[in-house]
Amino acid sequence: MTKAIMIQGAGSNVGKSMLVAGIARAFANRGLSVAPFKPQNMSNNAAVTIDGGEIGRAQALQALAARREAHTDMNPVLLKPETDTGAQVIVQGKRWDTMRARDYAKAKPKLMSAVLESFNRLCSTADLIVVEGAGSPAEVNLRAGDIANMGFAEAARVPVVLTGDIDRGGVIAQVVGTQTILPPNDAAHIKAFCINKFRGDVSLFDDGLTAITAHTGWPSLGVIPWFAEAWKLPAEDVMDIASRRGGAYKIAVPRLARIANFDDLDPLVAEPNVSVEIIEQGRPLPGDADLVLIPGSKATIADLAFFRAQGWDVDLHAHIRRGGRVLGICGGYQMLGTQISDPMGIEGAATTVQGLGFLDVQTQMSPQKRLARTSATYLPTGDAVEGYEIHLGQTSGPDCTHAWLSIDGRAEGAASANGQIMGCYLHGLFGSDAFRACFLGQSVSSDLNYAADVDAVLDRLAAHMEQHMDLDLLLELAGPVGA
Repeated sequence: MTKAIMIQGAGSNVGKSMLVAGIARAFANRGLSVAPFKPQNMSNNAAVTIDGGEIGRAQALQALAARREAHTDMNPVLLKPETDTGAQVIVQGKRWDTMRARDYAKAKPKLMSAVLESFNRLCSTADLIVVEGAGSPAEVNLRAGDIANMGFAEAARVPVVLTGDIDRGGVIAQVVGTQTILPPNDAAHIKAFCINKFRGDVSLFDDGLTAITAHTGWPSLGVIPWFAEAWKLPAEDVMDIASRRGGAYKIAVPRLARIANFDDLDPLVAEPNVSVEIIEQGRPLPGDADLVLIPGSKATIADLAFFRAQGWDVDLHAHIRRGGRVLGICGGYQMLGTQISDPMGIEGAATTVQGLGFLDVQTQMSPQKRLARTSATYLPTGDAVEGYEIHLGQTSGPDCTHAWLSIDGRAEGAASANGQIMGCYLHGLFGSDAFRACFLGQSVSSDLNYAADVDAVLDRLAAHMEQHMDLDLLLELAGPVGA
């Protein structure tokens, strides 16, 4: 019989995704067949799955930790914010609708059947399902129709472990307060708690654990110290994107308002001879950057306006005049062209806007989304490149004759005649070590094997969990589930 346990948080960003990844790898290393599951996620950093859909990037990392292929059943509902009040709703990997927050709240109960269908299907493939909640169950104003936390735990009969984040302070109040505010039926699903992100001597919190257990009656699964190598794993949340100082080669990345699929940055951040600088709103693009990388966007036309509002278009002109390189990926590629047309109003009102004009290409938006895992060839060297495509729109124009990638014999990407400015739709290409070395140059690239390095960090994360979390008790608390 398959067993399942759910990791919920006493607040947002308590480290649930990292804990699930570590637990998944730890039990996979013990010989169990493990699968991650998150009923509902909200992220513009998506991954393309083996069955041709999309899920949150964190679930793809968790699948890697479990040594499985990422599948849409691991994250059946994905919300991709497009505005401050609305999001694209992805159900079982495919676009279902675009909705305002108020309308989605009314529609949530309809999605529970899809969530349970995916969960039950996943249960038939594994010994253990490690489920991740979203936000906090203490948000009792969102309990009606909930599919992300206690609503799911109740419907699927999955026991819960509550996680507190001691790095923020007030962790005793976080955990005890959660039990206090929850309805008794919901609180009864919680079987234990753990404390995450501790810095320093763990024994100093012994009295804290005693106090929480005394107030709640829940056993402790342990205090998990801060995992210093977390930055080496792909980030999911846009708030986790951070500058990282490395070597002299500087890559400047403007933080777009609706930045998406920013995992392109992860292998670059890992390069010891590269410094990646995230340029926040209101700051100019630095004059000493070697490369400006314009990332993907969930709302290209709106982010193009945002780019101009920061004065980054003027800064980019100056960067190019100084001989600096420019790379646009997906939405960033579309922005570099001369025109973006959205005649059907895919991103909002029907419109045509002038692009930045650094590549002689034009983009027309269309409702068909391209979703594919992709193997390509880097034409200048013939090196193999692995990545994925996830975009709306088609791009064409004279600079496409300077394509620098080939996908199944199809030319992909565009470049200026001198190669200084480049763009493509292929995400994840910097994860290919040979391409990254060629693109950065021999004086910059290292002998980093990015995929192997991520896998090794996951093993060290698993060892960290084995040392500091009572995984035997966690497995004992996991309940039998499945169709």
